[in-house]
Amino acid sequence: MSGQSITDRITAAQHSVTGSAVSKTVCKATTHEVMGPKKKHLDYLIHCTNEMNVNIPQLADTLFERTTNTSWVVVFKSLITTHHIMVYGNERFVQYLASRNTLFNLSNFLDKSGLQGYDMSTFIRRYSRYLNEKAVSYRQVAFDFTKVKRGADGVMRTMNTEKLLKTIPIIQNQMDALLDFNVNANELTNGVINAAFMLLFKDAIRLFAAYNEGIINLLEKYFDMKKAQCKEGLDIYKKFLTRMTRISEFLKVAEQVGIDRGDIPDLSQAPSSLLDALEQHLASLEGKKVKDSTAASRASTLSNAVSSLANTGISFTKVDEREKQAALEEEQARLKALKEQRLKELSKKPSTSSTTAASPVSTTTGSISSAPAIDLFSTPSICGFFFFRSDLIFFNTGFSAPPAAQPPSSTGLNVDFDSVFGNKSAANSTDSAGGILKPTVASPNQGLTPSTQQPGKLVSDDLDSSLANLVGNLGIGNGTPKNDIHWSQPGEKKLTGGTNWQPKMAPTTTWNPASMVRTTICAFSDSNETRLTIAGVPPLILKHGLCSKP
Repeated sequence: MSGQSITDRITAAQHSVTGSAVSKTVCKATTHEVMGPKKKHLDYLIHCTNEMNVNIPQLADTLFERTTNTSWVVVFKSLITTHHIMVYGNERFVQYLASRNTLFNLSNFLDKSGLQGYDMSTFIRRYSRYLNEKAVSYRQVAFDFTKVKRGADGVMRTMNTEKLLKTIPIIQNQMDALLDFNVNANELTNGVINAAFMLLFKDAIRLFAAYNEGIINLLEKYFDMKKAQCKEGLDIYKKFLTRMTRISEFLKVAEQVGIDRGDIPDLSQAPSSLLDALEQHLASLEGKKVKDSTAASRASTLSNAVSSLANTGISFTKVDEREKQAALEEEQARLKALKEQRLKELSKKPSTSSTTAASPVSTTTGSISSAPAIDLFSTPSICGFFFFRSDLIFFNTGFSAPPAAQPPSSTGLNVDFDSVFGNKSAANSTDSAGGILKPTVASPNQGLTPSTQQPGKLVSDDLDSSLANLVGNLGIGNGTPKNDIHWSQPGEKKLTGGTNWQPKMAPTTTWNPASMVRTTICAFSDSNETRLTIAGVPPLILKHGLCSKP
């Protein structure tokens, strides 16, 4: 079996449709190809764990879902991907795994598709057990043994006696699960199991280094412990000697598969006399007869043992530091390659100095139009806004209407608006149109003074003055009526005109006095009334400053 299967492609396409880049990458890292997960996919998933907007539970659940596959390749690569993220990813991932009640349930996994499936299924069961134990260890001590600070002031060297006696057995359980992988050099026959072994090898070095420092701290405190503590400490030390034998066998396999000898630490066995000294001290605390030993000989034995174990720890630390340095150099080389590639891409692009210096208008149109702007406020002679309410009418000629909006005149009448409002002015006066109304706030004691309005100008720049001028022209108030116009009393409802004037009835229509009309108007003046004809509106009659229908 080689290459991506159709199932792999379909699954990746499904995640592409749903927009989940993380799930898609997990599927690409755990394909049916008989090779380890690709580095680019692992690097992307590690980067995702460092992003706060990435859903860590979703990432973990996707990996757990992939382990339910029937193919040993997919399941094995899912475990490898999980292990890789646990080692190199953000600690949030391990914290989430430690918080779960259940992890990998692969104790009965078996791929019956072929002979290789049978063989690899055994290592999958062992590998999943180690990953479960690694997460449980984090849950118990709240830190990862492979990432703790080491040295004379490290975590394991500065731990007190009570906590030390509880912590070392946790390391022992994790170390046992790792060594139970129990693979031989001739069984590392494909890229999948080789990738798993390399991760286990790196974990074994770091884990044993922490284990070794815990034992050094235990030995330094042993002769000051109580009887129960000494008995427990002696049992821990005996198990440590057994695991030293197993870890040495594990390192031999690593050497056989081609790992550089400089990357494999040296193990220095503690002198056998140390075990005798520890047993005799416990026997003396139990009241048994023991050989007489001086404090100086006991101290010498302890010093030699601690020195041997310290050398082992230094060897493991050097290997770990060498690995970190190699990883750093690899990252720097990758960044350098990316930088060079980027520079090549920039050098291939044409110079954009000429295009950036030019104006976007000049590049698209060639030149900027110098045509004068349209005057939106030109004043026509017979067009404007006519605002009316039930108690106020005023006429404003500020805005110009488009020529097409003016209805054609069928009568050909020449309307004189000045005569309509009783303000006769020169025909050629250039100030007869006025400007835009500008409302002003008048004080309560300030009255309307029509006399201040310029003669011959119907509407001024001030709203209050324009209204006052209009009211004065209509003869409303205490002023003298102009042109001998006689107004009816406000309470008179009968509409009468001159002796020869007959009112004309207009068709009934719906009338909204609060509406605003903008249209062309025509005015016809009689002796005491003014009749306005507005396009689209029934005829209106101005009488006593009020607006009414005929």
